[in-house]
Amino acid sequence: MSAPALEALLAVQELDTAADQARHRLGQLPARRQLQEIRQRRRDLAARRSAAEAAREDVAGRQQALEEDLAATEKRRSEVSARLYSGAVSASRDLQALSAEVDGLTARASQLEDEGLAVLEEREPFDAAVAQLDAEEAALAGEEDRALAALGSAEADTGAEVHELLVRRAEAAASVPPDLLATYDHLRARLGGVGAARLVGDRCGGCHLSLPATELDRVRHLPAEAVVTCDQCGRILVR
Repeated sequence: MSAPALEALLAVQELDTAADQARHRLGQLPARRQLQEIRQRRRDLAARRSAAEAAREDVAGRQQALEEDLAATEKRRSEVSARLYSGAVSASRDLQALSAEVDGLTARASQLEDEGLAVLEEREPFDAAVAQLDAEEAALAGEEDRALAALGSAEADTGAEVHELLVRRAEAAASVPPDLLATYDHLRARLGGVGAARLVGDRCGGCHLSLPATELDRVRHLPAEAVVTCDQCGRILVR
């Protein structure tokens, strides 16, 4: 195994590490976190709007019931009043009864109108709250659109960086014998992304542990092209 091939393997490792870091950044992009935060705010806002809408609907239901009751009362008063003044009823007692009913219906209508005004005033804050929440939702929707655009741009930039690193990796890997590359790939998958490391002094650059003196002496007497592995972690060592 030539020394340049081992140096090329180390270059492959460096490019793989850089690509791993870029992929990690891709999952941790600020725009992605911002988008998640905005979507959570929209979910919270939707829950608040749902509660406000439910309260408004309760008031609106009472308002509608009062309006229907008032309409029925006014209709009845109109009918009774028409009969009272139609001339069709002549008996004094019957006329008094109709007049009393008209007065009662008038009083009832006045009461319903007052209750309706009170309910209308009660509803106004809920209408305002729902309108405010709708405005906030529209603003958040705009923020989400902008965050999506920013995320798409950041993903494209990082994706282009990863692609460039993989192209350079393929170029470096072309100088590494297939069997050595296969061993490296296996070790890299098993050892947290690092399958090859430089031996600096007596220390493995992968596990950062020192080789025993006897092992270090054995390694130093091996040919430069020999493939050496760390006796602590098993990674390929490049001297």
